[in-house]
Amino acid sequence: MDFTLSSDQRMILEMLDEVCEKEFAPRADEISETGEFPSENVKKLAELDLFGITIPKEFGGLGMDYATWTLIAERISKACATTGLIFGANLLCSYPLEEYGTEEQKKKFLPPLASGQSLGAFALTEPEAGSDAGNVQTTARKENGHFVLNGTKIFITNGEVADIYIVIASTDKKSGPRGLTAFLLEKGTEGFSFGQHFEKMGLSALPNVELIFNDCRVPTSSVLLKERRGFKVAMGTFAAGRIGVGIGALGIAEAAFEKARAYAKERVQFGRPISSFQAVQHMLADMATKIEAAKYLLYRAAWHLDRGEAFEQLASMGKLYASEVAMEVTTKAVQVFGGYGYMKDYPVERYMREAKLFEIIEGTSEIQRGIIANLILKER
Repeated sequence: MDFTLSSDQRMILEMLDEVCEKEFAPRADEISETGEFPSENVKKLAELDLFGITIPKEFGGLGMDYATWTLIAERISKACATTGLIFGANLLCSYPLEEYGTEEQKKKFLPPLASGQSLGAFALTEPEAGSDAGNVQTTARKENGHFVLNGTKIFITNGEVADIYIVIASTDKKSGPRGLTAFLLEKGTEGFSFGQHFEKMGLSALPNVELIFNDCRVPTSSVLLKERRGFKVAMGTFAAGRIGVGIGALGIAEAAFEKARAYAKERVQFGRPISSFQAVQHMLADMATKIEAAKYLLYRAAWHLDRGEAFEQLASMGKLYASEVAMEVTTKAVQVFGGYGYMKDYPVERYMREAKLFEIIEGTSEIQRGIIANLILKER
């Protein structure tokens, strides 16, 4: 693997680094405290054409690779985890469209996603279908050239701020996962509404919303890939999405580490900086080492994805490891800060609360270990 950045990558990252430092990072605490959707940050990402990084040029995007996307998402997440997750959730809509959409679907939906004019969301999770992704209860029955959807989705990131949704519903309950179908929906479709806004221990400004379908009629042309191929769409999307979730966790870990390192150099106890004590040095050494290991796993997964090679195992490994590293690093960062780390005057307590989500979404750590075990046991 060659980690040398191209001139285009350097230009984009230098521009983004300035925005993250001057605009995103200074707003992160306020966004967390108020719980207000970071519309200015989203607008800035659209102005920089970053939503269209991987979308082909013929559909209004920049046509760059997923390795570049990971570098961008990492920096956004480091500056503001909420904005990073909004950015990542958009990929969960554009990626399956790129992979499985018809030419007509791509022409209609990818340009507004690329420009940032529209945000996207992916809706699978239900009260009975979380880790058990195949147990979807939302139904879609065929009727006069349409499908009629009924059911509820929960915890949907980008919730009602999105304009374009990919929704997984069952068109054949008897067939279980093999009876699932993916549909493209637009906000404003009759019978499609929003319910509960879920309050969380962290990331309060990230919209996670209940979607309600009550005799929601969509044309047969809204089917993504093919009828009864929704589980394939979902699993393919999640595999790519795990790289994004891992990158989000990595960004938080990096932010927490940098704050802890700087504080350790400044904080004086017993007449000298606490960075001179071996116990603190070892914590910082472990934090830095694990961050670099997580980074390599995720970069390598993106590298294989770009080459059309098997990347699912690396994506699960990267998501698992990075999310657990983020939880460990943020916890240690609080420890380095001592009593101050538990106070809201310092951001490390926020990082710790935010990090926990990444061990849960896109497949819990327990689910990831099951996926990894299945894949490695299939190897010859």
